[in-house]
Amino acid sequence: MSDNDDTRHSTEHLGQDFATRLAALEASATAEETAAIAALPAGSALLIVRRGPTVGARFLLDTDVTVAGRHPDADIFLDDVTVSRRHAEIARQANTFSIRDLDSLNGTYLDGERTSGGALVDGSEIQIGKYRMTFYPSRHDLPGEA
Repeated sequence: MSDNDDTRHSTEHLGQDFATRLAALEASATAEETAAIAALPAGSALLIVRRGPTVGARFLLDTDVTVAGRHPDADIFLDDVTVSRRHAEIARQANTFSIRDLDSLNGTYLDGERTSGGALVDGSEIQIGKYRMTFYPSRHDLPGEA
């Protein structure tokens, strides 16, 4: 019986490791996306859809406030019934960005945790409804970059 227990434990461990590696692959940028990120001017950022109806879509964040939601006039239009009309806003202060939930019904998730708001850093994952997006700030704004 202990052999079966060891096998099951090993399988579970490999499954978790595989899930972690799969998530890392989904978050990694293609060569084209990397070029777009490298071309971002200081004070801007890019959201890239990793999961959801519009996988691969890119949203430029270059204003002080960007609203994401299901309303056709939203800055980031997310066409999904689980997305509120005005779901969340991304705010820019100088060269940093943060996200804030706008009292949405289904919540906003930052790096897998439901949040009312928080700071966005390079590689942050935002989930709004069925959409999972990765946040990439301008390379000029990263610590240690010129």
